[in-house]
Amino acid sequence: MAQNISIPQCNPKANYLKYKAEIDSAVSRVLDNGYYILGPEVEAFEDEFAAYTGAKYAVGVANGTDAIELALLAAGVGPSDYVATVSHTAVATLSAIRRMGANPIFVDIDPKFFTMSVESLEEVISLKKIKAIVVVHIYGQMAEIHKILSLAKKHNIIVIEDCAQAHGAVNGNQMAGSIGDIGCFSFYPTKNLGALGDGGAVITSNESFAKKIKSLRQYGWEERYISSSQGINSRLDELQAAILRVKLPFLAQDNNNRKDIAKVYSENLENHHLIQVPLIRAESTHVFHQYVVLSSKRDFIKEQMIKENIIFGLHYPKPVHHQSAYALEEYKIVSLEVTDKLASEILSFPMFPELSLDDAYHVTKKVNALQL
Repeated sequence: MAQNISIPQCNPKANYLKYKAEIDSAVSRVLDNGYYILGPEVEAFEDEFAAYTGAKYAVGVANGTDAIELALLAAGVGPSDYVATVSHTAVATLSAIRRMGANPIFVDIDPKFFTMSVESLEEVISLKKIKAIVVVHIYGQMAEIHKILSLAKKHNIIVIEDCAQAHGAVNGNQMAGSIGDIGCFSFYPTKNLGALGDGGAVITSNESFAKKIKSLRQYGWEERYISSSQGINSRLDELQAAILRVKLPFLAQDNNNRKDIAKVYSENLENHHLIQVPLIRAESTHVFHQYVVLSSKRDFIKEQMIKENIIFGLHYPKPVHHQSAYALEEYKIVSLEVTDKLASEILSFPMFPELSLDDAYHVTKKVNALQL
């Protein structure tokens, strides 16, 4: 292996090249068909994705942010309602809540698994009348969804799963997104199941929610040009649906590749007094959208790896409650101590299914050689 290699943090082009012939054929099929919006490819993908996740219904939408907004609207959440979610997430989660006029209330995270703390959620519910909970399955690992559901049912609260980083993750025998009332997915190119552009989906086994979301994604139409409610324009296009149909049958294998890479990292990283490798819940599978460690020397490691042409990431560099658009005191009613602490320690290793195990080992070798 060359002494200086270039290892990106992620590489969606590599995933395209792996399935290039099939994807190019699918794109040509759509272009030749002449049906480009909400046609047979979207319908087929919706059926296939619903079957894959175990939900009764799937609705293709334009992106993952829209998926959350549409889920909240379908669930009856409106302006001034309170929605509980975490600050340790991509800002898109909060953007969706605020865009439809609801108010986010931040919940702290678990220090071991980085997902929503059930204890913190319980405290939030005791202080505010929460209409919905957006549970973020972070980095490829699911939150304690059954405990959250049990708590939500006691208080008649809707549970929406943000599965943008958890395509194919399983709790027991249930797929991410199929356990709560509604599941929301992003198909951004870097996701475990990624399109070659923007895309998203909402899944549910509630027929009423599914019908409402299908209407809301296209102006609230009940029939063409006739709106019965105020919706938005959020449609998964035929090209992206066709590409996703190519990739979906290979998602399990791609996720297995991610797990193999994670195993190389976990088994070969040393200096465990300075680097804490990710923990995996016994009841869940981890599909490693990201491989995130904790280190008090994370900035040093990241800077040194750049010198080795190895790119690490930060997911995420600043908690949402510290970002000026969302740093309102009314959103923070409980301690976010764990969120604040981990924000300065998280570090994302290179992770994409086409990363070779040799390159993964090379990364650990370079990290182990650092004089920390």
